[in-house]
Amino acid sequence: MAPKKQTPRPTDSELRILNILWDRGPASVRTVHDELQQDKASQYTTTLKLMQIMTDKGLIDRQDIDRVHVYRPCNSREQTQRQLAGHLMKHAFGGSARSLLMGALGAKPASPAELSELRRFIDDHEKRGRR
Repeated sequence: MAPKKQTPRPTDSELRILNILWDRGPASVRTVHDELQQDKASQYTTTLKLMQIMTDKGLIDRQDIDRVHVYRPCNSREQTQRQLAGHLMKHAFGGSARSLLMGALGAKPASPAELSELRRFIDDHEKRGRR
């Protein structure tokens, strides 16, 4: 069996669309476009074209439901975040998880709840590594 082909990394514009689909669930171009309009004016045809490109790239999938094209992400938010973090760690932080985490925490302070969750994650990661 051939290894699964990795989905291309989404651009910033594609991430905006993916975040809408992850938050709202499957949606039409009109729904996505209306949500995008709240932050920045753009043409409907631009949103449509971008979503067509994303479909071709395998970032989103299109279904025809009652004569309406409904789009959904092909990968979960978590899968995409891991892919982006791995790319960033490799290319910007020399492969160092420590440097990536220190850079992230230096860029924006974490809340006490986030720090507690990070500590639990690191502890769990260490325990799995000892098995």
